[in-house]
Amino acid sequence: MSIENPEVVQVIKMNTLRQETWRYPGKILTRTNNHILLEAYFNRSDFLFHEIVLARGDRFLETYFNDRWYNIFEIHDKSTDALKGWYCNVTYPAEFTDGMISYIDLALDLLVYPDGRQLVLDEDEFADLHLNDSDTEKARRALGELQQIMKSPLPFKL
Repeated sequence: MSIENPEVVQVIKMNTLRQETWRYPGKILTRTNNHILLEAYFNRSDFLFHEIVLARGDRFLETYFNDRWYNIFEIHDKSTDALKGWYCNVTYPAEFTDGMISYIDLALDLLVYPDGRQLVLDEDEFADLHLNDSDTEKARRALGELQQIMKSPLPFKL
């Protein structure tokens, strides 16, 4: 695989019942044994999300891990490519299979603005999942790790 001819995969987001909640294509930019970086374009109608307008066609650089309990989306404006922020999902580790990246979302999210402000989202939805103690601890630890990563001088480095 080369950047000139990137591999296109389907990204599948699932809830904790393993029901598909969103599917979209993405082009793999880099891949290792433990992570995949891909480029995807927002495919839903425009809406205001915590002071950020997410618009159909916005460019997302998405990093998935099969050994970490989160993924990170870097969001860019569709017209100017200006950075809008980062959206981080706490998840079970992603699964990489032929032509597909899938992950189970655990509701807990971190939104990071370009100026470094952080906003933790959906803690009530996370609590309502009633995960076992081990998974709850791993998810909370993942959120803490994301908060630390995003405190690094921006742009952050994984």
